[in-house]
Amino acid sequence: MAGGLFTPFILKRHIFFYLSFVLLHISKTTYATPPPSAKFEPRDVYMISCGAPGASQLDDGRTFRSDPDTASYLSTSTDIKISADNPPHASSGPLAPIYLTARVFTDQSTYSFYIAQPGRHWVRLHFFPLPNSHYNLSSATFSVNADSIVLLHGFSLPAIPPSPVIKEYLITTQSNTMKLSFSPLKGSVAFVNAIEVISAPPGLIPNTTSAAGTTTNGQIDLTNNALQVVYRLNMGGPLITPGNDTLSRYWLPDTTFLKLPGAAAAAWVPVNTIKYPDSGAMTPLIAPPTVYSTAQQMAQSNVTDARFNISWEMAAEPGFSYLVRLHFCDIVSKVLNNLYFNVYLNGLMGVPNLDLSSLTMGLAVTYYRDFVLDSSSISNSTILVQVGPASTSSGNPNAILNGLELMKISNAANSLDGFYAAKPKNNSVTKMVISAIGLAMAAIAMALVFTMFCRRRCEKPGWERKSSFSSWLMPLNASQSTSSFLSGYSKSSRSRFGSTRSKNGFSGIFMSGTYAVSRVFTFSEIQKATKNFDEKAVIGVGGFGKVYLGEIEDGTKLAIKRGNPSSDQGMHEFLTEIELLSKLRHRHLVSLIGCCDEKNEMILVYEYMANGTLRDHLYVGNGGGETGMPVLSWKKRLEISIGAAKGLHYLHTGAAQGIIHRDIKTTNILLDENFVAKVADFGLSKAAPSLEQTHVSTAVKGSFGYLDPEYFRRQQLTDKSDVYSFGVVLFEILCARPAINPALPRDQVNLAEWALQWHRKGQLDKIIDPTIAGTINPDSLNKFVDAAEKCLADYGVDRPTMGDVLWKLESALQLQVASPPIAESSGSGSGIEMPLKKMASQKNGLTGFDSFNDRSGTQIPPPLDQGR
Repeated sequence: MAGGLFTPFILKRHIFFYLSFVLLHISKTTYATPPPSAKFEPRDVYMISCGAPGASQLDDGRTFRSDPDTASYLSTSTDIKISADNPPHASSGPLAPIYLTARVFTDQSTYSFYIAQPGRHWVRLHFFPLPNSHYNLSSATFSVNADSIVLLHGFSLPAIPPSPVIKEYLITTQSNTMKLSFSPLKGSVAFVNAIEVISAPPGLIPNTTSAAGTTTNGQIDLTNNALQVVYRLNMGGPLITPGNDTLSRYWLPDTTFLKLPGAAAAAWVPVNTIKYPDSGAMTPLIAPPTVYSTAQQMAQSNVTDARFNISWEMAAEPGFSYLVRLHFCDIVSKVLNNLYFNVYLNGLMGVPNLDLSSLTMGLAVTYYRDFVLDSSSISNSTILVQVGPASTSSGNPNAILNGLELMKISNAANSLDGFYAAKPKNNSVTKMVISAIGLAMAAIAMALVFTMFCRRRCEKPGWERKSSFSSWLMPLNASQSTSSFLSGYSKSSRSRFGSTRSKNGFSGIFMSGTYAVSRVFTFSEIQKATKNFDEKAVIGVGGFGKVYLGEIEDGTKLAIKRGNPSSDQGMHEFLTEIELLSKLRHRHLVSLIGCCDEKNEMILVYEYMANGTLRDHLYVGNGGGETGMPVLSWKKRLEISIGAAKGLHYLHTGAAQGIIHRDIKTTNILLDENFVAKVADFGLSKAAPSLEQTHVSTAVKGSFGYLDPEYFRRQQLTDKSDVYSFGVVLFEILCARPAINPALPRDQVNLAEWALQWHRKGQLDKIIDPTIAGTINPDSLNKFVDAAEKCLADYGVDRPTMGDVLWKLESALQLQVASPPIAESSGSGSGIEMPLKKMASQKNGLTGFDSFNDRSGTQIPPPLDQGR
């Protein structure tokens, strides 16, 4: 299942679980025949067993037509059909007959299917690299397109996968033809064992749905997007095969994905007790009753005041948004209105206080809810779905989930596999056009060479050119740099930038009026530095793209941020970073080393910060940070606070016109090898108001928990908005807990409000990070908290400047250093304490939480997995 593959046979190690489940309940539970409303007769049905001499009958009752019967659908230069030399076996058992033959393509080949009913269609591609003496399918590398949509790019399979691989998609077509094109990599082949193209029921996937963490008014249009089914889970129940599903789908058991299996307990009822709403808006086509007849509920839910969540964690691909469909059916309650629970997606609140009784007006009545997780909210290449009791729950708290579907949404490049556009059709007209363009370009090039030769012959010896600077410093226009991603962007944006390189290809100037980047890297240099963007070199993922650790020839390590050129937001942040960082140099700002503008790429190169983010070091022993990572001492925390304050103070006062960062948080404060703090990520930054202005009016952007409430209310940005965010950072440094934790009681969710409450009570010592609580000089603590409190004033006019904050923090450090040692270790001289060997999960009256790197600027830390 790694890498988002939908392989329903890989669960061999859970066979014992399935058999036990079935044997235990076989006398009570049967797979009931779906009611008449579940019947669906698709207009378009193509099921092909590629390379097979005759029809293939599957155990679930489906019949795949033989390849000769469908030969008229296929356009290929070579007719290659193969079968296995010896009947192969997957690790999950004997193979279905459709995996014993295959079609092989040595050149681009296309299946064309007539579509009688435009709309969404299932497209299922079946792959198994069966052993064959003529073709080594385990080394096949190829791409697959559905019309203009990229389904697979550079796809390959291991020599002997544990089971066949099924790639399942929902594609919308408005024409009367759908084309599936297979394109092998040069020197390789493409293959496919079986293909399904089948009409999907109207209304199965809505055209619009809500974004997770928004109100119901925050609708996202999915009309023109293709979807890839990545996971389909049956909570608390066994594997459901196509023969027992209303639309021939697989539903996998959820046990593999439970983050903490002990937090969940399976529940079930007889299938015939499941009811669908009388309105007809929901039928068994959405999900069969076998999905709703089982569920996962909270283990030991009868314990009064039990407060923990059930969590499922699934792999996700950064750079893509996901449609999440959750299926609910209250099969655990005895009376109505007794079950209230919250739903979280990657820490965002999906549904608060969900009451199924009020929505379905009954028990054991089916219900589902759709959400979209934006690509910016995908953290650490995972999606975390959680259910837990609502804080308003009365009686015995509980939470349930019956089923889950996770679908990847096609990106701006119309792709479901990276940022790759579909290749043009390989036909004679295209070749003629390309040839004509090539001849024209060659003629133009010859004319230019001839003109330059004639001009050089006419020049007088020693004649000095009038240009005051070398021509390679001049900004290029769009016609001069067709490979640049800027050439495809708006004219106004292109006019600000040019891309040039010196003759040796290793240095250049990236000009924009009055500022320049000292080095422009070639794309080949970037590839070499990152080992061709090796996934093992990824050190961070955010809304802009991935960040790689790179190393150039002289051994210098660099942080290389590779952006998405198809995103206007990414382009804006790219330009903002260059514009600001090329003008700024400060010890406490992350330095921009250079950039790359080739092959439609947006790549920024920064100095490498060896110790990562400040946040990574605050949550050691509390579910965050790496095992054995040292705990920051109070002295080191003060030094880091001072360094970040100096960087922010320079932004506000050191530039010709002040700069407002607008996204100050602990993940945007990085630490170098000596734990020197540097402010990073200037993609949301804005120029401060001029002397004639009091504020900048702009759309609200930033991170939940750090956002200035006055800026949020009035949409008027000032440098005091950064001061507020920095105040939250100071309390996060002191307390070592996230700025927002929606799993906690309401009065504790927001760190800033919670900390101020305890401070006003004079009991701030109760919420200090226990790993440093006994090492802080009281006077130093008072000075630090005084600075943080003033930063969090409701109105910007009442907040201090960063210069004032810096002065208080330096005073706090002096008081700490001047005081006698209080059980504080200097460690290795870095100002950090020795690594923790063990820490109790209980902290400040709260339980531990997961590390959460909200690089997008819009995420909330996840709720608890389990409490006490």
